[in-house]
Amino acid sequence: MSKTALIIVDHGSVRAAANQLLDDVTARVKRAGNGRYVAVEPAHMELAEPSIGAAFDACVAAGADAVVVTLFFLSPGRHARDDIPRLVAEAAARHGDVKWTVTEPLGLNERMAELLLASTADAEETLRRSG
Repeated sequence: MSKTALIIVDHGSVRAAANQLLDDVTARVKRAGNGRYVAVEPAHMELAEPSIGAAFDACVAAGADAVVVTLFFLSPGRHARDDIPRLVAEAAARHGDVKWTVTEPLGLNERMAELLLASTADAEETLRRSG
């Protein structure tokens, strides 16, 4: 049975509040996953810690033999296509036979339309309540 870990990666920021958002999202995903993953770690591509390499190391230390790196990015730009897969490959190279993959950016996910409609419905409800 595979022991899969999850790393959620954003760009990273010099602003602590921006980086805190990833910590909050990671905590929500961990709760929602209900023990599905041996580890759920945040990582920043640059500018802040933990790095992708540190998060990958933490996943392996938790017992992972497979790591899914989920992009907290909307579009398939250079970071999503090139930089993050390269950084993940470098981290994975330190861990021999640990399998890994990087997801598509969130904007390419079919469920994005559902999320946008749910967010819009929430805003419409706020408008209705405000009078």
